[in-house]
Amino acid sequence: MILNLLFPNRCLECNQIISADELVCGICMDQILFTHHDFSESNLLKERCSLLFPVENAFALMQFEEESLSRKIVHQLKYGSREKTGKILAEWTGERIHFDDNKPDLMVSVPLHPKKLKERGYNQLHLFTKTLSETLQIPFDHHLIKRNFYQKAQAKKDKSHRTETENLFSVTKEISDKHVLLIDDVFTTGNTMSSVAWEILKAGNNKVSVLVMAVD
Repeated sequence: MILNLLFPNRCLECNQIISADELVCGICMDQILFTHHDFSESNLLKERCSLLFPVENAFALMQFEEESLSRKIVHQLKYGSREKTGKILAEWTGERIHFDDNKPDLMVSVPLHPKKLKERGYNQLHLFTKTLSETLQIPFDHHLIKRNFYQKAQAKKDKSHRTETENLFSVTKEISDKHVLLIDDVFTTGNTMSSVAWEILKAGNNKVSVLVMAVD
C-alpha cells in the first residue's frame, strides 16, 4: 500500500497514474496498434510464416512498429522487469482471438536458454502462456522444446547473423498427431519460429499454428 503511494503505476505512454493492473490509460489504449487478425483466415503473419514452414493458422496481437506504443509494451515485458505485462497481454489476446473449429491441442512457447533465463530472471512468455491457457482452456507445456545453445537476442543481432538457427532447438519428448500453438513475443525474420516449428513437425504427424504478441 505504501509502495503504491510512493511509486504509483503510470501509463507507459503519457505517464498518468493508473490502476496497478493496467499498462496504459484509457486514452492511450486507442494508440495501440492492434492487428485485428482473424486466426482462421489469411493474414500477413500467416503469409510470412507459410514462406518458412507449413502453418495452419496465425495470429498477432499488435504491430511492432518503430516508436510505437506496442513496441514500448513488449520492451517493458522483455527488458523492463515487468513480468505482469505478460498477463495483461494474454488478457487482451483472449478477448480478441477466436478459433472457430481450429482450436489447437497444446500451447508451447519458445524457450530461453538457461543462461538467458538467469540473466533476465524470468521467461517473458511463461506468464503470458499460462494466463492464456487458463482463458482458452488449452493445456501448455514449457518443457517440450529445449534451446540447445545460448544466442544473442534477434533484436540485438545484425541481419547477416539472424539466420543462425540451425539445430538451435530440439524436442524433448514424443509428440504426434497434435495441433500445436507455438507462442513467441515478436515475429521479425521468422527464423527462430521456423526452427522451432520444424522440430515439432518432424517429431510426428503434427500441425503448427502461430501466436505472437507483435509482428514487426
